[in-house]
Amino acid sequence: MTRAHARRSFLRYLAASPVLASGLWSPLRGVLAAAEEASDHALESGELISSVEEAINVFDFDAVAREKLPPAHYGYLATGTADDATLRANRSGFSRWKMRVRRLVDVSEIDTSVELLGTKWNSPIVLSPVGNQYAFHPEGEAAVARAARDTSSLQILSTVSNTLVEDVIRERGAPVWFQLYPGEDWEITKGLLGRVERAGCPVVALTVDSQGGSNRETFKRFAKRDKRDCTLCHDRDVPNNVLLRKPLFSDIDLSKLGQLSPRWATWELVRRIKDATSMNLFVKGIVSEEDAELCVQNGVDGVIVSNHGGRAEPSGRGTIESLPEVVSALRGRIPVIVDGGVRRGTDVFKALALGADAVGIGRPYVWGLAAFGEEGVQAVVNLMHAELVMTMRQAGTASIGEISSDYLIR
Repeated sequence: MTRAHARRSFLRYLAASPVLASGLWSPLRGVLAAAEEASDHALESGELISSVEEAINVFDFDAVAREKLPPAHYGYLATGTADDATLRANRSGFSRWKMRVRRLVDVSEIDTSVELLGTKWNSPIVLSPVGNQYAFHPEGEAAVARAARDTSSLQILSTVSNTLVEDVIRERGAPVWFQLYPGEDWEITKGLLGRVERAGCPVVALTVDSQGGSNRETFKRFAKRDKRDCTLCHDRDVPNNVLLRKPLFSDIDLSKLGQLSPRWATWELVRRIKDATSMNLFVKGIVSEEDAELCVQNGVDGVIVSNHGGRAEPSGRGTIESLPEVVSALRGRIPVIVDGGVRRGTDVFKALALGADAVGIGRPYVWGLAAFGEEGVQAVVNLMHAELVMTMRQAGTASIGEISSDYLIR
């Protein structure tokens, strides 16, 4: 019996447990379903796809990425925080919503376009910021930018990108948004804002979910299996060593930068950023109605409901579960993007039905990047978009604007 077959058999055994059937452990059902879904796409080389054309869904790219990447790099991509409960909740949360579909609706033409801050996009699927992309492919963010260009996707670039923002915009052939980790030194943060604004970024997304740090246990366990000498990139004796090869920090005295996502940050930082730039400001990491309201009060232009892909806080709460209260508090005053655990076109549909204006993906497109480079990223986006179109047809919704909570049952 192969490892993949053994895993599937064990998960099915657990799913049939009388304890689960009793309902006492009903929250575990979604976790088991998500794990079985992923495990169905084998880890052994004999079952790996060899080209993007062979992919059935995005999990096929995950299996190839795990085979190709060094253990520490795959662990960095796969990890959540602590026992990964929040990461699992991001995925299992979608299973708590069922679709309520309609019949005999003309769905011969499907309009998947959305508008964000006056710009029209052909799809609601957004490429969320993921740092350190050279760890996954030699072309990193440049390959992602070309895939974003070819799929007409919104791309959000990380502060800890391995590629200059100017180069990413050139490869994209259009502006990208910029995700900001502020430093303790305000002048450095202000300088970063000025640089990306001059480069042409229309939006900055301030990340606010990382002030507490995180204990990434899965990453640590994978790293233990990595026998390479990693000190060239990760010199533990140098402050902010992970930033040494990040081009945005190439001319910055890292000793003055201090801690990224400083613990002293408050809503005053949001107001300072608003005053320092003409870019629109999104706040990334909002998961409560109180903070959603404070975003409006402090002049924020949009929010991203996110928990850093389950890598930030050990709340055990998925972003799809946080989305309704954020949407309710905002009452349509500013746009909402949600990310975390999105793997299927049905996930995108459910997030839109719960009030999101757009939906971000992170790990799936990086699986594609690690597996097949630019071609893999493009294939992941196209697969998920095709699934969304099929889901919209099956639900009887001919446009994004027709998707509402009427199409869901909890």
